[in-house]
Amino acid sequence: MDILRALYDFFPTAVYTGKCLVFISDENKIELWEQKSSHFGLTDSQGSSIRVKIYKKALNGKFIPGHYEDFQIEPIDELANQIERYIQFAVGKNIRENSEA
Repeated sequence: MDILRALYDFFPTAVYTGKCLVFISDENKIELWEQKSSHFGLTDSQGSSIRVKIYKKALNGKFIPGHYEDFQIEPIDELANQIERYIQFAVGKNIRENSEA
């Protein structure tokens, strides 16, 4: 199953670029990337993870990298809930709702 596709269904305000999910507001940009494990020949039971990258808008209008976190949680509903919670605490708003009027 494509994890980003499943997360796209969970977050209706996201844009799916084919490579990542992106959320953009006036102050922040948030990207969700699927990270494939590459242990060069070692068996990996963890599979892939989702990296959440948070960017802040600078005074010049460009987004500068902030912090990121990797998530390896199953099932997909719990993964989405934990990602949503992390982002809400990091940027101070609900990303599932378009709160800008």
